[in-house]
Amino acid sequence: MDILKLVKEKEEKVIKIRRDLHQIPELELELPKTMEYISKVLDEIGVNYKKLLNGNAIVVQIDGEQKGKCIAIRADSDALPVVEKTGLSFASTNGNMHACGHDGHTAMALGACMILNENRDKLKGTVKIFFQPGEETPGGALPMIEEGCMENPKVDAVIGLHEGCLIPIEYGKIGVKSGAIMASADIFEIYVKGKSSHAATPHLSADPIVVSSEIVLGLQKIISREINPISNAVLTIGIIRGGTAHNVIPESVYIKGTVRTLDEKVREFIAKRIEEIADGIAKAYNCKAETIYHFMYPVVMNDEKFTEFFIENTKEVLGEDSVEIIKNPSMGGEDVAYFLQRAKGTYFMLSNPKIYDGDKIYPHHHSKFDVEESLFYKGMCAVLGTVFKYLS
Repeated sequence: MDILKLVKEKEEKVIKIRRDLHQIPELELELPKTMEYISKVLDEIGVNYKKLLNGNAIVVQIDGEQKGKCIAIRADSDALPVVEKTGLSFASTNGNMHACGHDGHTAMALGACMILNENRDKLKGTVKIFFQPGEETPGGALPMIEEGCMENPKVDAVIGLHEGCLIPIEYGKIGVKSGAIMASADIFEIYVKGKSSHAATPHLSADPIVVSSEIVLGLQKIISREINPISNAVLTIGIIRGGTAHNVIPESVYIKGTVRTLDEKVREFIAKRIEEIADGIAKAYNCKAETIYHFMYPVVMNDEKFTEFFIENTKEVLGEDSVEIIKNPSMGGEDVAYFLQRAKGTYFMLSNPKIYDGDKIYPHHHSKFDVEESLFYKGMCAVLGTVFKYLS
């Protein structure tokens, strides 16, 4: 079976789909136009599918001629609240932008649907394709799982990709690693409540600004003094909000930040210590601190054996030098982690950022971010090579 040939035959269609989707970016869990477009393509292909999350997610099911295992392909389809400045002829004009490549993910998955449907006779089992909203925020994978996307039939393996330049690898290659490839991504909020007074009489106050400053410094010591130095963990404060005037000590301060780890035990430890440190420091200075920790996306964990299987099949389709083993995982988060918690699988990278004049590359979430469409075929080949072999 010449997978590369089959993919190349669909290349123009896939690129057109990507450009169509690029013009209608939508946010979070509300993707009505995007899902309507996907549905029309699926109707033309002639595959069975159902909608989840009030019509904002789609699960395609393609059954082979023989029963067997079930593998899922995951494609996120949401965009970002970024005003596009790429100058593309098919640029978005609605104030949002596909600034992370999800339009390409969706287009490649639709191309895979075409090829899989035309080659059902070569499948011994079932393929599901997940078109997911809300990866950027607030997370669409878990709600899809809760509505049953991983069941009936039960998904045995999951494969997915991220295009662009999310993790540095050689241009044009497939990048992958076993184990943790992306970090957990959590959010925490701390409400520090003190006692207000005039700035000239601080002794009559319980100053939440000073206390919040102590808390911020104290939290950094979790990483520098309480976590094993060889563990990967990041704690960043992104918001501190408090006060209304230069000469008034306010009553309260709001702190918000994120925690990234590559180990679930480290993740739980940090969550516990944030609350303890904030509470302890606040009490020491006659204030109160309320901590709310939001466990968001888990660590993205690639199954070792399945990843070896993926590498073997990708090299078979694209050549021995097509795959680069990633050394250092990304501290960015991805809710594909939820799917990989429930079934073995692999999440990999396709290095295809658009290279502008002067070898300039714009990062993900930038208003000028773009991808090289001529490399889509590599992502599709990597996915399909593994899917067909898994169900052979």
